[in-house]
Amino acid sequence: MNEQMRNIYICFPGGKHKVLTMSFDDGRLEDRRLVDIFNRHGIKGTFHVNSAIHEEKRIPVTEYRRLYEGHEVSCHTCTHPTIARCPMEQVVSQILEDRKNLEAAVGYPVRGLSYPNGSYNEEIIKMLPALGIRYSRTVEETNGFAMPEDFLKWKATCHYNHNLIKLGETFAALHKTQYLYMMYVWGHSYEFTDYNNWEVMEDFCNRMGGREDIWYASNIEIVDYMEAAERLQFGAGGDMVYNPSAASVWIEADGVKKEAKGGQLTRL
Repeated sequence: MNEQMRNIYICFPGGKHKVLTMSFDDGRLEDRRLVDIFNRHGIKGTFHVNSAIHEEKRIPVTEYRRLYEGHEVSCHTCTHPTIARCPMEQVVSQILEDRKNLEAAVGYPVRGLSYPNGSYNEEIIKMLPALGIRYSRTVEETNGFAMPEDFLKWKATCHYNHNLIKLGETFAALHKTQYLYMMYVWGHSYEFTDYNNWEVMEDFCNRMGGREDIWYASNIEIVDYMEAAERLQFGAGGDMVYNPSAASVWIEADGVKKEAKGGQLTRL
């Protein structure tokens, strides 16, 4: 057979090749202002919160459902210990109880985590899937836009205070559609108050929001989408694909973008 080989690529929803996601920890009162900024510009965030710390400077658990609607609430452990120093029994309790508390507050399964104080080890990582945790963010930064090799050691592109605008300009200019690019920004909303630099995030979101070539997603939406993409079943000849998942996955075949709808066979 002399059939021409095809170039088939996985795309993000809508056939896009770039995704922007935001990740902020601790659930401090400044999250209210940050969520408002995100909402005005159509940007999605994931908020990793501690459900058992009740202080005046933190968002009340009873406010989570309303405030973070349209975004993602994720675990950060109940009381923010440095978990690599804790007994494993305590690590399990910190994560599971946080999940239970957050799920009761927001009404959906909570499957993400960010490591408190950036603390983790291999034993903890191996245990997380059994606790229902699908991804966890570290405090390490890549200064790049590649997709993570391990979602349980998810490194951000940058902290918001580390060359955010310059990196955003670079990300916005990326145009090679044969790659998938991700910009992942992390931080703590109270830092905007501490450093008196809210204008940095306002400027970034104003520049980055509303772009047709960017998918705006929470952390878990990226994980779920990539898992669905991995489940696609392609014909050996590159002429068809079956999507066994419920959600659609977008692909590009020889430059033509197509939606592989859930539960359907799509001809390419």
